[in-house]
Amino acid sequence: MTRLIFLGAPGAGKGTQAQILAESAKIPHISTGDILRAEVKGQTELGLKAKSYMDKGELVPDSLLLDMIRARLSQSDAVGSGWILDGFPRNVSQAEFLDRLLTEIGQNYDLAINLDVPQDRLVERLLNRATIQNRPDDTEDVIRRRLVVYDQQTLPLIDYYRQKGVYREVNGDRELAVVTQDLETLVN
Repeated sequence: MTRLIFLGAPGAGKGTQAQILAESAKIPHISTGDILRAEVKGQTELGLKAKSYMDKGELVPDSLLLDMIRARLSQSDAVGSGWILDGFPRNVSQAEFLDRLLTEIGQNYDLAINLDVPQDRLVERLLNRATIQNRPDDTEDVIRRRLVVYDQQTLPLIDYYRQKGVYREVNGDRELAVVTQDLETLVN
């Protein structure tokens, strides 16, 4: 059973690679970003609260994410076959919550994999994605703010997972298929 945590800045390719790997391993790809966007689109209470943070390029507060993660990891497909978490945890306190939650529900994870991409390439990718996918939250100012927030809040996760001995890094600034091949080699 494979359980992976995908780390990386916005635009690093976490979602794309997680989806490819999840399909090949036949396990759920759990993306907090996708779940949040669906909540925003559905104009749910969670979605409306989350939108105010997302529009400014800030991370959605832990309190809005934790119950959502608990519920998703407890669903039968995740319990029975494993999962790839994409976009969670984003800070050390979320990682600590995840560790407690997994202990509580009798699960664990195998690796925390970081897709490393230089910042200029991230901005370029996100601006392209904003145009292609019509994502109005991806303006250059918001993108740059998200990358600053990522550096401040998410980079400490690398040390957290290094200390646990489960951290791996993959160069995400290469052709899609090459990155996918590296990831498949790493997890198999």
